[in-house]
Amino acid sequence: MTDLPRLIATEEAFAPREYIDAFLDLTKSVDTATSRYLAIYYRQAEAVRQLTDLDYRIAEMDAHGVDLHLIGITGPGVQAFDAARGTELATIANDTLAAAIGRHPTRFAGLAAVAPQDPAAAAREVDRALGSLGLNGVIINSHTHGEYLDDPKFWPIFEAAVARDAAVYLHPTFPSDAMIEPYSKYGMMGALWGFGADTSLHAVRMILGGVFDAFPTLKVVLGHLGEAIPFWLDRLDNRHANIVRRGGLGPLGMKQLAKSPSAYFRDNFWITTSGMMSDPPLRFCLDRCGDDRVLFAIDYPYEQTAEAVAFIRAAPLDRATMDRVTHANAEALFRIAPLALRRAAVQGV
Repeated sequence: MTDLPRLIATEEAFAPREYIDAFLDLTKSVDTATSRYLAIYYRQAEAVRQLTDLDYRIAEMDAHGVDLHLIGITGPGVQAFDAARGTELATIANDTLAAAIGRHPTRFAGLAAVAPQDPAAAAREVDRALGSLGLNGVIINSHTHGEYLDDPKFWPIFEAAVARDAAVYLHPTFPSDAMIEPYSKYGMMGALWGFGADTSLHAVRMILGGVFDAFPTLKVVLGHLGEAIPFWLDRLDNRHANIVRRGGLGPLGMKQLAKSPSAYFRDNFWITTSGMMSDPPLRFCLDRCGDDRVLFAIDYPYEQTAEAVAFIRAAPLDRATMDRVTHANAEALFRIAPLALRRAAVQGV
């Protein structure tokens, strides 16, 4: 392929320095498996620089031909704190990100952090960040203190996102305190297994909880090729239908849905390749979800840019599919202008 397609990477992490400092301060009074794990990571100078110095990543992007990072706050992000502190840190994160995009408008786009601990304030921040700040979507790091977004108390956030036609990236975090213990052995609590287990649980709860009956146009993005849900869709449909046939909705706390679980996944979800660099799962997900629903991602700085780029460049895709996965789907979903238009806007043409 002589003319390489534009590469937009759609799950690229950052954190403002204020968040790192606040989290390390939090670990003085909160002792959990998650806080102990991250306290070690957030004391590593290179790891902190990769997250906090947004200009630093550009050299790596250039070295491997990555045109643009869609950047969002790393997990657990502002959701680790109480409502007031979380809301304050979300504002700082979004202002920091918007400033970086202002410095590098052809290289960065951004996802707005919100603190679901205060749903009304989070909804206001969605409106501010996607309005005056010009960010491109919303990121929520899975559960908030063990609570999930199928709870209607969080739905003002969805109302705000739908009003802005903004996609919500449901990003992983560590399993909640209620479920983390079995994952705390053998390095399983993080990206190896626990992240996907928690985030897939969260997404399925949203489907079965009727979120998409209440918000039919809500757009949700999952990383890591859909956190394994595409491989489980038939099972979800089969078991849900079986319970409905047996009249077991009420006793099991299940809800009558307007559609099958898999239909919501196909209609309301997009998935990215973050951290998944193998052709057979990619091909399966393209067939299962459609080539308009799969987006390239790296998961910087947690995955290697060189490896992710080499994988997608060599993927056995026709040019039209390659273009959709590498950039066109991201441009459409997150309203990222094509490169020529973005450069023209910068130059004032």
